[in-house]
Amino acid sequence: EKGAHLVPVAGPGLHGLQNLGNSCYMNSVAQMLFNGTVPELTSRYGSTDGATNNPLLNISPTKASDDLLCQVSKLSFALSSGAFCGPAPKSAEVSDPSASDPKHRLAPRMFKHTVGHDHVDFRTGQQQDSAQYFQHLLEKLDRAELGAGDRLKSKSGTGAGLTTSHLFSYKTESRLVCETDNMIKYKESPAETMLSLRILKSKSTLPDTHMPDLKRQKSEDHGDEEKEKKEVPTVAFDACLDEWNAPTTIDDYRWPHLQNSISPATSQTRFVNFPRYLLVHMQRYELGDDWQPYKIEVDIDVPEEISLQKFKATGPQEGEKIAPEEAEGNAEPTTAPAAPAVDEGALGQLMDMGFNMNGCKRALMAVGGSNVEAAMNWVFEHNSDPDFNDPLPEGGSAASAAAPSSSDVDETVVMSLVENLGCFTADQVRAAVKHCSGAADRAADWLFSHMDDLDGAIAALESTSVAENSTPKPTTPLEDGDGKYNLVGLISHIGKNTGSGHYVAHLKKEGKWVIFNDEKVAQSKDPPIRHAYMYLFQRSDTVGAPNSEY
Repeated sequence: EKGAHLVPVAGPGLHGLQNLGNSCYMNSVAQMLFNGTVPELTSRYGSTDGATNNPLLNISPTKASDDLLCQVSKLSFALSSGAFCGPAPKSAEVSDPSASDPKHRLAPRMFKHTVGHDHVDFRTGQQQDSAQYFQHLLEKLDRAELGAGDRLKSKSGTGAGLTTSHLFSYKTESRLVCETDNMIKYKESPAETMLSLRILKSKSTLPDTHMPDLKRQKSEDHGDEEKEKKEVPTVAFDACLDEWNAPTTIDDYRWPHLQNSISPATSQTRFVNFPRYLLVHMQRYELGDDWQPYKIEVDIDVPEEISLQKFKATGPQEGEKIAPEEAEGNAEPTTAPAAPAVDEGALGQLMDMGFNMNGCKRALMAVGGSNVEAAMNWVFEHNSDPDFNDPLPEGGSAASAAAPSSSDVDETVVMSLVENLGCFTADQVRAAVKHCSGAADRAADWLFSHMDDLDGAIAALESTSVAENSTPKPTTPLEDGDGKYNLVGLISHIGKNTGSGHYVAHLKKEGKWVIFNDEKVAQSKDPPIRHAYMYLFQRSDTVGAPNSEY
C-alpha cells in the first residue's frame, strides 16, 4: 500500500508497536495474537477487568523481567485495551509530534528479551523469519502455562485451562497403501500448529492482458516501464491445498507385516481435526542452485472464506485390508524386531578400513544394513564403546547394536541430519528429534538455538522426560468443527528473503482491514491478500463464541 493515502486509527486493539531495530517480524506476530484478533488470548492475558486484577501480574518485581506470562500480559493489555493510545494522527504519511511522546509509545523490549534470550537468532538484533518466531513463541508459552500453577486459571473456573497452542493445534492422518499386497495402514501424526503449503509454479496462470481493467492499469502506469513489462503469475490457494493432499510415493517404507522388508508405499494426508484457528504458511522462499534463498514471485488467489471439508480424514473404511502393526503369532513380548540384513559388500569396505568385523556389523545394523557412509559416521562416534568389538548377541538385533535410543525416533531422520548438518553427533541429533516429535526442521532449529550449552540442554530434556513419564498427564481432545474458515489476518513480507526486508500485519477489525506497520496503524485500502506470507483463518462456527477455558 505504498503511496496510498491511508486514514490513521487509534483505540482498543489499534495501537502500534515501536520497531526496536529489525523487530517488525516480532511486532507482526504479537499484533496478530494479542491485540484482540484472537479473543481467547485477550481474555487470558489482556484482562478485561483491568491490569491490576490480572493474577499473571502478581509477581515479585525482581522476577517480572524474566517471567514470560507477566510480559505477555503487559503487552496484551496495552494492545487490546487502548489505555496508552494517543489521538490518531491526521495522516499516516506525516509524523505527528504527539506520536513521539513516550507515554503513547509501546516498546516491547522486555517481551522481546523474555521470548528470545535463550534462542541463538531471536536474541539478536537481526531480521528473522516470522513463521519460525510464531512457533518458538507458542512453544515458550506452552511451557510457561503448564508450569504456571495457581497463577493461571480458566475463566470457567474448571481448572488451569488449555495451552495457547491448543487453539491452533491439528493432527493429520496418513493413509499408506503397500504396493506389494495393497494392504492399508493409517498413521496419525503428532499435533502441529502451522500448515505449511508449497507453491507450485507449474500450477500458475498469467493474467489476461486483454481484460479492460488491466488495459486501464497499463495506461495509468505508462511512465513505469518495469511495471508494464513484469507480469506476475497467479496460483490458486485451492491448488496449494490439493498439492498438500495429493498422493505421494515413499520408495523405502518398511512394513512390519512383511517381516520388516521394504516396499514402496503411496501416502495421502488429511486433517484429523479442524482447529479453532488455522495458521497457513506459504513457502514463498526456495533454495536456488547457489544454495541461496530466493523468493517465488507469484500471487496467491486466497478467498476470504474457505472450506476444508473435503480434506477431512475418514479413517478405515469397510472392505479395506488393514495391515497389522506387527507380525501375528504367539511371539513373546520381549522378542526383538528382525535385524536388517548386513550387506556383505558394505561389510568388506568397512573392514578394509581396519575395523573389527563385529564393530563393522554393529555399525551397519545400526544404520539399516548397507549405507557405508552412515556406518562410518556411526563407527567414529561409537568405536570407544566398551562393547564395540564384542560378538553380537544371538540373533544380532539392531537394537543391541545401535546406541541407546528411543523407539519412537526414526533413525533415518537422525542419520540424514547428522550428515547434512555436519556439526552434531548422532546422540545429540537423536535427542533433538525426539524432543521435536520427529520433525527434522524443528530439530535442526533446536540444535542451533542451543549450541551455547548443547549438552546441558540435552540433559535438561532427559530429566524433563523422566519426570513427565513418571506422572502420566491426561490428554485434552483437540477442537474440531465443520471445516469452514474466515480469513481474519495476514502477515506480509517485503524483501528478497526472510532474513531481510520488512514485515507488516493486516488484521480484520469489525469487518474492515487495518494495517499494522510497526507504530503506524491505519485503515487499509487494498490489503495484500495475494502477496501474504502467513494467513490466519478462524473457524466459522467459533465466531462470536470464544472458548471459555481461556
